[in-house]
Amino acid sequence: IMKRRDFFKTSIAAAGALAVASSAEAAGQPRDDREISNLAFPEKKPMITYSDRPPLLESPRSTFARVITDNDAFFVRWHMPEIPTYVDTNTFRIKISGLVKQEFEISLDDLKNDYEQVEVTAVLQCGGNSRSAFSPTAGGIQWGSGAMGCAKWRGVRLRDILERAGLKKNAHWIGFNGLDNASYYKTPNFIRELHLDELDDHVIVAYEMNDEDLPYLNGYPVRLVIPGTYSDSWVKMLSEIRVTENYEKLFFMDVAYRVPDNETESETPDKKYPKTKPIVKMNVKSIIGYPENRTKVHFGSHVVVRGVAFDDGTGITDVLISTDMGETWEKAILDNGKAGRYAFRGWRCTIKPNNFGKLTIMAKAINRAGDEQPFAQDILWNHGGYKYNGIDEVTVEVV
Repeated sequence: IMKRRDFFKTSIAAAGALAVASSAEAAGQPRDDREISNLAFPEKKPMITYSDRPPLLESPRSTFARVITDNDAFFVRWHMPEIPTYVDTNTFRIKISGLVKQEFEISLDDLKNDYEQVEVTAVLQCGGNSRSAFSPTAGGIQWGSGAMGCAKWRGVRLRDILERAGLKKNAHWIGFNGLDNASYYKTPNFIRELHLDELDDHVIVAYEMNDEDLPYLNGYPVRLVIPGTYSDSWVKMLSEIRVTENYEKLFFMDVAYRVPDNETESETPDKKYPKTKPIVKMNVKSIIGYPENRTKVHFGSHVVVRGVAFDDGTGITDVLISTDMGETWEKAILDNGKAGRYAFRGWRCTIKPNNFGKLTIMAKAINRAGDEQPFAQDILWNHGGYKYNGIDEVTVEVV
């Protein structure tokens, strides 16, 4: 098992990397003009960098020409700046407490040897992914479309851990906390809660990502995996699982990561909708991985457009491609979906550019429930800039 001493000291300067090109993308599209850093964090390739404390790294668009996201290109999102620079796996423990018949602690070796080992391939996506597409600007990190990734996660079912502890009759909620902390003592910890009714066999405590130890920046040594939900619920460096009877009011559940509880009325910067709900389940989305914006393609050539699509696990049935600004659409070819319903669904479509100059390629996904990506003008604005899933676009140059 890798020991990570003074992890961040080797790359603390990496945040100086953000550079913004002069050109801007079309209104209603996530910004795609940020340059990749010249520096890299440990275990990561150079990525689009927003901050080093806490680390905020975005994957470039080209990452999404493949179904599985490489660990060294997987996006990074932390909320708290105080992240341990060293985790000793010999002494690391997850504490199980609260309304259980037996409180105990689990070591990394316990996870690997005392429970059935399971795997699930699932998309991890920040709730603010593509936030920069909102106009006017919504609060938060102005992500492009790369605050997401898909990996094969290996670990132990949360349900198996709770069964070993034994739940008391009045147990209804499960709280999760990690090792990261705020710099200011009054800042609340990043604690998430899950109702027992939301628990299924796909919710796991994972220690591996794509057949390797979790990268440090992605939650080493263990993290929570809740397929189909946004990443704010996937607690990193998981250190405590606490079972309670009642829901406990928490900042990151009751204030942050919420959207209007209304599907027809938009918020405005001056007016917040009075009733809100947590973002929780991911909506349907597709991203073009190749070609990228400003790619030069040859007139009359056969250009294979590639990308990925996903939702909350309902299942992608179609991805449609347009080269005439949405007037007509052509079906892309979907992969066999063997990675599972929570994974990226890869797709490809061949186009033949027949005019010189700029060409806009659009992609939208549709799932089994009939949900499809909307045009940008049909997306309701919200203060948090959450859940943007407008039809994706790239503009290439035909030469």
